[in-house]
Amino acid sequence: MQWEVVIGLEIHAQLATQSKIFSGASTAYGAAPNTQADLVTLGYPGVLPVLNQDVVVMAAKFGLAVDATVAPRSVFARKNYFYPDLPKGYQISQYELPIVEHGHIDLTLDDGSVKRVGITRAHLEEDAGKSLHENLDGKTGIDLNRAGTPLLEIVSEPDIRSAKEAVNYMRRIHQIVRYLGISDGNMQEGSFRCDANVSVRPRGQEEFGTRTEIKNLNSFRFVEKAINFEIERQIEVLEDGGKIVQETRLYDSDRDETRSMRGKEEANDYRYFPDPDLLPVEISPEFLAAVKSAMPELPQAKADRLIEQYGLKAAEVEVLTASRAMADYFEAVAASADAQLAANWVCGELSGALNKDNVDITDSRVDAAALAQLIQRISDNTISGKIAKEVFAAMWAGEGGADEIIAAKGLKQITDSGAIEAVVDQVIADNPDQVQQFRDGKDKVLGFFVGKVMQATQGKANPGQVNQMLRDKLKS
Repeated sequence: MQWEVVIGLEIHAQLATQSKIFSGASTAYGAAPNTQADLVTLGYPGVLPVLNQDVVVMAAKFGLAVDATVAPRSVFARKNYFYPDLPKGYQISQYELPIVEHGHIDLTLDDGSVKRVGITRAHLEEDAGKSLHENLDGKTGIDLNRAGTPLLEIVSEPDIRSAKEAVNYMRRIHQIVRYLGISDGNMQEGSFRCDANVSVRPRGQEEFGTRTEIKNLNSFRFVEKAINFEIERQIEVLEDGGKIVQETRLYDSDRDETRSMRGKEEANDYRYFPDPDLLPVEISPEFLAAVKSAMPELPQAKADRLIEQYGLKAAEVEVLTASRAMADYFEAVAASADAQLAANWVCGELSGALNKDNVDITDSRVDAAALAQLIQRISDNTISGKIAKEVFAAMWAGEGGADEIIAAKGLKQITDSGAIEAVVDQVIADNPDQVQQFRDGKDKVLGFFVGKVMQATQGKANPGQVNQMLRDKLKS
């Protein structure tokens, strides 16, 4: 506990535009190598970049969502370095005057307290291409399809103090960009990734320790594992009397370790200067107001509303607002079915089925209207909650809607009190020992009787009626 960890994240969110940031080339994923690299992307002499206005709108939305300042004037710069997947020899980015500055994210920690993590800046830039090494007999291939794809780089303050906090912060950013619809957040396709800056210092020391940067982490699990390894590595070096070298490192997930990649560059190594081919971006108050009016309800506001409107618990709402699509699905169900039952089913059976089959809510095999119908049949006592699970499984398997399955399988609940009473009387008559146990004060034996009645009725008897009838008869 003598060491304090200091972490800052640089998150790269690929913006959900149809074309690249400075040209009309497609940003679609999965095309054959180098089929989406036009002359602007390749940096041919005489071509000029033209800014895609959609990226400005998306960056402004993000700035508003994190309570940041959206700059009335921002400037694109050239970041100069040589790498095979950077055909122009420079990357167009923003440096001294980014489009978004001074925002924050509030995180809820395990103890229930709220921690604020500052966002230094978010700036627009173009992505580089991709180096390929597999099946090339020791050679390196270059795919420039991704070059020129628009990115929003989101830079946090060094306010994060553990790998777990880092993942929490990254999940919140991921949630926000998806709610806003500015990025699909697909980490497998590289649409959302981060670099982690990690250092340690003696607890109580004001001055930061020497940091290392772990590049291109593309899963929440890898972020946590890479940071934890790097923390342990740095502490071990320092406790052995060594010094931390400022450098860029890569995380090897197969070996669960970070390893040195290259010395860490400083800003002056890139020789930044304003790009002479691009005008400054000027955002008027009217433009910003139009962007704000078109923004969707954000995750925290939605969570607060669901608690207030439907009386739901915070833990339920956390699941229901995990994504905008999940929240929309829940509200579509709750529009025509009991809201609490809707929350129970979306958080329970539906989420379980989605996770088991690795299906996103947008591809659910039971749509919101179908689930609402099932919940209505529980509410009107057509079926019990237990039978509803059997019906849901059949719906998930594609056997039809709730009403159709209930009719086909003969699952309608028995609510006729006379029919239930006959079964209850028979069960009591068949089990005199358990009757005596109940009358001797062993209330738990009631469950035995309920089970026997439900077994005799193949689970179709109304559980509420069964419980009440058993209690009345056993006490009399």
